[in-house]
Amino acid sequence: MSSKDTSSVCANCGKEGTDVTNTCNKCKSVMYCNAACKKKHRSKHKKACERRVAELHDEQLFKQPPPMEDCPICFLRLPTLCTGRTYMNCCGKVICGGCIHAPVYDNQGNEVDNKKCPFCRIPLSTSDEEIITRYKKRVDMNDAIAFHNLGCHYRNGRLGLPRDHAKALELWHRASELGHAEANCNIGNAYYSGRVVEMDKKTAKHYWELAAIGGEVNARHNLGCFEEVKGNMDRALKHWMIAVRDGEHVSLKKIKQCYIDGHATKDDYTKALRSYQEYLDEIKSDQRDEAAAYDDRYKYYESAV
Repeated sequence: MSSKDTSSVCANCGKEGTDVTNTCNKCKSVMYCNAACKKKHRSKHKKACERRVAELHDEQLFKQPPPMEDCPICFLRLPTLCTGRTYMNCCGKVICGGCIHAPVYDNQGNEVDNKKCPFCRIPLSTSDEEIITRYKKRVDMNDAIAFHNLGCHYRNGRLGLPRDHAKALELWHRASELGHAEANCNIGNAYYSGRVVEMDKKTAKHYWELAAIGGEVNARHNLGCFEEVKGNMDRALKHWMIAVRDGEHVSLKKIKQCYIDGHATKDDYTKALRSYQEYLDEIKSDQRDEAAAYDDRYKYYESAV
């Protein structure tokens, strides 16, 4: 029977027709004519279902995520290294270090005071209290990055805030609900280390996977290390190859070691080197180089040698 025919056949009783509308809730690959048939067939379908669910999960997990968005001013890809980009709590934009450092000119070409946001031109915050006030305003607007960053400030006890890991985790969960990948990475780190919450490596892996699917390279690298510890070098290599394409220099070093140890081929390592160079070509600019030379806080890539 062709796949077209089986698509409308109940997997339990074999009934054909357009009334077959119930599908397996997990794998979505088999259909039933009613809930009773679905329940009756569950034990027979369980192993195939679990196998298919795992396949679908891996298809999503090992797909190269879309690149980080472009800087809204220079329109070059934002660096993944956090020092190469800055979140502006006045307007909620993420701007590269090159544009933060670049001089500002008026309509006549004269350089003017650049102590303003390069995007919205609002004066920069001058006190911790003002920074926190602006963050809270962004939080009220359901800004996922604001939730995440405020959580980081609570974790580190910065800007006059008390060090409060429980509050940080609460804010990260809210950012996670809004789809922020970096927040998922931090939640995974909390479960992996057992900070505030009970140590649970399975839950840590779950949040790292959510973060990696969302394009968070640190989480992707962590997953590679997680698989390495378990001896799953093929899966570890897959994670690191994806991370390298998004600029994770530590993953490139891991791939080099895999090549030395015989867990990766020369072609694998060559591809990783090319992928990392492609990333560097996409994020590099004279303006960013100048900013990085001026101040390490604007450094936007790490040497992978």
